[in-house]
Amino acid sequence: MKNLYLLLLALIALPVFCQETKPVYDEVLAKKLNADSHGMRKYVFCLLKSGTNTTATQEELKVLFEGHMTNINKMAADGKLSVAGPFGKNDRNYRGIYIFNVNSVEEAKALTENDPAIKANILEAEFTLLYCTAALQEIPELHEKIAKEKY
Repeated sequence: MKNLYLLLLALIALPVFCQETKPVYDEVLAKKLNADSHGMRKYVFCLLKSGTNTTATQEELKVLFEGHMTNINKMAADGKLSVAGPFGKNDRNYRGIYIFNVNSVEEAKALTENDPAIKANILEAEFTLLYCTAALQEIPELHEKIAKEKY
């Protein structure tokens, strides 16, 4: 009898656990992030690859990458860069990515024109449009809350 009660209780409780919970829609946040009805928007994805300049000295590379990091921090502070990061060693010459919070490839290219590592052909940038969650724009603010040190 005890097992029958447990089975009955489980059958009654099962629909409660299987119900799909609907997320709470925040219209104000969706508008702030320029989200479409799916919570998505356009970005520009940039793949950074090794460039053609293979003769830079270690001191030159140090200076170029300091400028590269300065440019990254400026783009993030200006709200134009949602994600940036390097890749680990790989056999495809992939060095890192940017996800720009802009609507066109032309805007993204303009943001990299001042990057010393790209200007010196240490890095080469390839751009393409990306359709992704509008919430991606919130990453820089969240990152500030969890990073003890800055680059």
